[in-house]
Amino acid sequence: MVTAESIHDLLKYGEHLTLECKKAESTLPNSMWETYSAFANTVGGTILFGVEEHLKEKDPEKRFTITNIEKSDNRIKEFWDIVNNANKVSINILQDADVGTCDINGKTIIWINIPQADYTQRPVYINGNPMNGTFKRNYEGDYHCKESEIKAMFRDSKDEGNDGGLLEGYTMDDIDAETLKGYRIRFSTKNPDHVWNKDDDKTFLKNLGGYIVDRRTKAEGLTPAGLLMFGKGIAIREYFDNIRMDYFDKTNLEDDMRWSDRLTYDGTWENNLCNFLWMVIPKLTKDIKRPFKLEGMTRIDDTPVHKAVREGMVNMLIHSDYMISGVLKVEKEEKGFLFSNPGSLKLPLRRIYEGGNSKARNPRIQTMLRMIGYGDNAGSGFPTILDAWRGEKWRDPDLYEDSELQQVDLKLYTLALMPEECTAFLSRLLGVRAYQKLSSEEQLVLGTAYLENSVTNQRLQQILDMHPTDIGRLLSELVEKGILLSEWKGRWTTYVINKNYKPSPEQLDLSDMEINEPKFHNETDRLIYNYIKENGFITAKQVITITAIKTQQGASVALNRLMTRGLIEKSGTGHLSHYVLVEAK
Repeated sequence: MVTAESIHDLLKYGEHLTLECKKAESTLPNSMWETYSAFANTVGGTILFGVEEHLKEKDPEKRFTITNIEKSDNRIKEFWDIVNNANKVSINILQDADVGTCDINGKTIIWINIPQADYTQRPVYINGNPMNGTFKRNYEGDYHCKESEIKAMFRDSKDEGNDGGLLEGYTMDDIDAETLKGYRIRFSTKNPDHVWNKDDDKTFLKNLGGYIVDRRTKAEGLTPAGLLMFGKGIAIREYFDNIRMDYFDKTNLEDDMRWSDRLTYDGTWENNLCNFLWMVIPKLTKDIKRPFKLEGMTRIDDTPVHKAVREGMVNMLIHSDYMISGVLKVEKEEKGFLFSNPGSLKLPLRRIYEGGNSKARNPRIQTMLRMIGYGDNAGSGFPTILDAWRGEKWRDPDLYEDSELQQVDLKLYTLALMPEECTAFLSRLLGVRAYQKLSSEEQLVLGTAYLENSVTNQRLQQILDMHPTDIGRLLSELVEKGILLSEWKGRWTTYVINKNYKPSPEQLDLSDMEINEPKFHNETDRLIYNYIKENGFITAKQVITITAIKTQQGASVALNRLMTRGLIEKSGTGHLSHYVLVEAK
């Protein structure tokens, strides 16, 4: 229910990316229809009439002024008349409950909640011209969509997907025989009694949706799915010259290394999707622990994490928009994995997290992968990833759409929700007692900002079971305390840890004051010493985690330096060895 209090909270704590305020004292401004289109084509939002916004004012208390809407019933009728006029707006996506009035201190405002349009309804445009009347929302406000974005929306609005249809001039000669052979071996192993196993390659591809014959013209050839999955590299690059494939391993880096391993097109492999998948998956999963488990006489060494990583790769392939410029990029990092693809999210984030919806941009590629054991048509892909990550008590995946770059990123963090290094850092920054007095939600906000370098309201919606306005309030309070710093980019705000934070005297506790703390010659020794003080002990591996040290040998040198000073000592033997403060005996 919309109340004066909820409007006040929205103005003070709401996300300005999804909020638009207009005075509209005597008539509806024409610009509101651009906002209607922009909200519908992006993630939705709220329009308030009778509220003036001062964009350059950062103080939430001074940013908005309540004006007044006279004859609000007339303004609402005017709105409904126009939104139902197909010559003005391509489609009305609102219901009666999405529009209403509210009294604030004797002044009347009108509120309109605009949902994100379904992919079958986009693009939502105005003035009868999609090429000039389609808008999207970004950091600065409403902007005209580019022609490529509009065409992408029209393509996505069709349930048959983007990877069907005949590619004139592309025949079986453009198929890489070894790739198709490798796929058929996997197919027959997965489906030993399948009738397709007896077919020749062309018939097999027809059944998969990789080859098509036009019944009307009798023309025949490959489909986009067939070419992308099994084609020769040169043929793929001729048709999809705007798409690249890249894999980077950024683990175990030394000195000035940018990556320890890279896979990109270098002429040594046919850069189709099958080969990219088969070459990258083993690189991603080689360091994931495999338990020894027997099912009958067969060893079962697959795990939910292995399945989740494969699902992340498959999601990237089946949801990419291969008709726009971009990179299929996969990165393996110390903190986890990144899968990046050109395109947008066809479904709202909430529905993706819930699962049960399968709206692949490339359903034929999805079927081809499913037939050899990759992915599932039932829409369970993302929940599979969520379940695996939560089973490991890792941070929830970060699924993010950048509408400016037309790019979707999925980050899978192999980090605990609040790892020890994070707790230790925040305890040192704020003081142990002050940190402990924070709510669990505040600790998670700060932990996310620390581990992921910054945080946004949208990212916290994936981690906290809270309304966006309540998250905004939480962030605002941490900014007021000086613990977080807000970085404004138009209507978008990111938050970072204030690493120069100084607790006020009333926040300090005597137990936080390092009266007898020894002097250190470098920051590494201080980090190790304080980590032990907070956690009771440290291991050589934890030294590598919390400092800039990269090798076991370097960790041993630092620990020996502190032992020589008589500050710490070694305890335990073998794999149980660790280091404690001398005073802690």
